[in-house]
Amino acid sequence: MDTKGIEQMLSLLRTTAAQASGKTAESSAAESGAPDFAEVLRGSIDKVNETQQSANQMAEKLAAGDTSQNLHEVIIALQTASVSFQEMVQVRNKLVTAYQDMMNMQV
Repeated sequence: MDTKGIEQMLSLLRTTAAQASGKTAESSAAESGAPDFAEVLRGSIDKVNETQQSANQMAEKLAAGDTSQNLHEVIIALQTASVSFQEMVQVRNKLVTAYQDMMNMQV
């Protein structure tokens, strides 16, 4: 399991909490060495894209008759790409919901 992304998200949440408590975002992000939220999001999207491209290439090679491709590995790669895409969509939905909730807050 890749815990790097989880650690980055936890660091981002800590930065946001520090900002809400009155610290500046720059100082708390610099202290923790946390990457920018946009960087984390972009990295996650790129990883999902790479997974999908790899699975598609494996499927194309299998369909072309490449004997080095194992059917089971191709199916697993395609399912992994599908699950990672679905996970990305759910994260996007949660982000949109959180944004809408924040915009609807009374100030």
